[in-house]
Amino acid sequence: MEQKDKYIRFDWAIKRLLRNKANFGVLEGFLTVLLGEEIHILEILESEGNQQREDDKFNRVDIKARNSKDEIVLVEVQNTRELYYLERILYGVAKTITEHIDLGEIYSNVKKVYSISILYFDIGQGSDYLYHGQNTFLGVHTGDHLKVTTKEQGAIVRKLPAEIFPEYFLIRVNEFNKVAVTPLEEWIEYLKTGCIRPDTKAPGLEEARKKLVYYNMDKAEKLAYDRHIDAVMIQNDVLSTAKLEGHEEGHQLGLEEGRQRGLEEGIEKGIEQGIEQGIERGIEKGIEKEKTITARKLKSLNISVDTIMQVTGLSAEEIEKL
Repeated sequence: MEQKDKYIRFDWAIKRLLRNKANFGVLEGFLTVLLGEEIHILEILESEGNQQREDDKFNRVDIKARNSKDEIVLVEVQNTRELYYLERILYGVAKTITEHIDLGEIYSNVKKVYSISILYFDIGQGSDYLYHGQNTFLGVHTGDHLKVTTKEQGAIVRKLPAEIFPEYFLIRVNEFNKVAVTPLEEWIEYLKTGCIRPDTKAPGLEEARKKLVYYNMDKAEKLAYDRHIDAVMIQNDVLSTAKLEGHEEGHQLGLEEGRQRGLEEGIEKGIEQGIEQGIERGIEKGIEKEKTITARKLKSLNISVDTIMQVTGLSAEEIEKL
């Protein structure tokens, strides 16, 4: 890859460069492609400055925008493994809704929220790289969609719950393994690889080619960026190694549990279930083990506690005890 074609990863750019209003076009292009309508950035929150507790800087919304219907669009980037990630998404959406309506206002002022999560880690099973979910109410016996009738400004208005309740997009970056053809696929390719094709016409990406060039950063910014990439790579290695070790350990645990379960429920079925449960336990145990080993190595290299926390997910107190 030529120097002029090396671009900054999106998860870094969105935390640093894209907070500049002059660069909003990149973000607006991404949201427009994903949501299928023109989006304009309203504000970008300073997450770390608004944190409510020590680790809250990883749990706050990064971007707020509005669409043509004056709906709030919430965008957040998560680059670390988290046990209760779905609960964290729900917390972020609820916080956004309450922050945009004052006490005493009527509920009709509540705006719809889109939660877009760009995931650079494995969240679970599934073969697609993009998942979308929204709230609907289905008849238990009839299967029909409930449509609520309300009265607004003297007129009868019928609304589907999906028009009011939040929508969620989960982009599993690492699961994208195809040739990019559509503008959305071009964006996902950039999110995963940091590469942008020279002839791109995808909204936002053409501007990104001009503003997110790695070699345009100053020396200090390059150093910070390189450290960030190293931290991501170390974290991915930790998780990969932990999965391999956990799978092996879990297999052994599963055989033991399976034999015991087999005495009561049948050998074949018990071993199969025991292996599955053992693998899950083993993977989690392996991950925790690798986190501790990695933290010790980084600490011995005089890496800062903040960086070790980002790489391993351990708390400052746990790191200090190593």
